[in-house]
Formats: sequence, structure tokens, C-alpha cells
Amino acid sequence: MNPFKIIKNGIINENPTLVQCIGLCPTLAVSTSAVNGVGMGIAATAVLVGSNMAVSAIRKFVPNEIRIPIFIVLIAGFVTVTQLLISAYAQALDKALGIFIPLIVVNCIILARAEAFAFKESVMASLFDGIGMGLGFTVALTLLGAMRELLGNGTVFDVVVTPAGYQPALLAILAPGGFISLGIYMALFRAYQNRAAKKQGLEAPDTSEGCAHCAAASICGGFGDAKGEKS
Repeated sequence: MNPFKIIKNGIINENPTLVQCIGLCPTLAVSTSAVNGVGMGIAATAVLVGSNMAVSAIRKFVPNEIRIPIFIVLIAGFVTVTQLLISAYAQALDKALGIFIPLIVVNCIILARAEAFAFKESVMASLFDGIGMGLGFTVALTLLGAMRELLGNGTVFDVVVTPAGYQPALLAILAPGGFISLGIYMALFRAYQNRAAKKQGLEAPDTSEGCAHCAAASICGGFGDAKGEKS
């Protein structure tokens, strides 16, 4: 087990937002500011780490047929604890994130890592996977939130960084701006991956064959072709 490799995998190689494209509902909803992005990312990371370790610890005692309900119950427990802590010590953040904190229970990032990794690996490996995936989610949310906040309000982390007279682009903090900003980041991240692969003499990731090259394909079984049809 290489902890750094596992963490790097979650941040770069299989970034849940920019590569796997999962958990996009909270990503688009709460990334109207950098502070919200950091808060949501930390909350999701805490749940990821806790649920991953719990699933890994009991994996040998869980019947395969009922593993998903058990995963959800475990995740719900960690989400409840996280929500109570945020409500007690970060009331402003709790108000800003609203319903999206309890909705971490059904965030597909959490369930996907429990199914694809924690249910098959050791507790320590699952711990580092949770950290890596959580950091990857946090970085994506924070960068997206910072971009939207800068364009839409002229601030970053509530600090004014634009010159006097700057006219905020309201579109950036509205839903359409979220989709546009996310698309830009995905394109930039893909260009970075291709460039890094080229420097290392490796073949760039190929997604022309649909689900077959998706990092989450083994979870949903969606080994489809370029038209999205399962083979």
C-alpha cells in the first residue's frame, strides 16, 4: 500500500468531479463561493473517511445481498454527526449549505467509494482513499467556487480583489454560470492530464469509447460504446 499514490489518485487521476463527473448536484449548487466550496468539501471528506473505514472494518461480516442498505445506514450516521457539528460550531456555513449537508447521504461519491474501494480493501487503505477523494472533491469545489465568486461578486473568500468600478457578472453565480464554469475547469483539467501523460511518454486517456474508460465503470457496470449503449 502506497498512501501517497492512493491520495494522488483521488486528487488527480480519478478526481470525482473533474474526471468521474459524479456528485455534480452539490458541486453546482453550493459552489457559488469559495467558502462554501471548502465547507462542503471538508464535510464530505469527513463522511468519506469515516464511512470508508467503517465499511472496510465490517466488510467480512456483511452479506453481499444487503451491502448497499448497510452502506447507506453507516453513511447516514456519519452525515448526522457531521451535520450536528457544523450546526453547533459553523452556523453561517450550515445556513449557506442548507439541505446539501444531509444530502451527503445520497452523494454518489460516498457510496461509490464504499462499493468500489472500501468493501474490498483494508481499513488503512480505505482511510487514505477517503482522504484522497475528499481532497479531490474539495479542490474542485473550491476552485469552482472561487471562479464563480470572483466573476459574480468580485471577491474571493469574501475579500474584494477586483478594482473599483468592476461590474460583477451575475451569470457566474447563477445555475447557467455553474455549468459553464464547470465545463471550463473540466476542459482545462483534461488538457493538463494529456500534457502530463505526454511528458511521461504515456498515451493520453481515451474516452471515445464511452463508459469503457470511465473510472467508475466497474461500479455501475456501464461498459458501453461511444453511443452510450452497453456492449
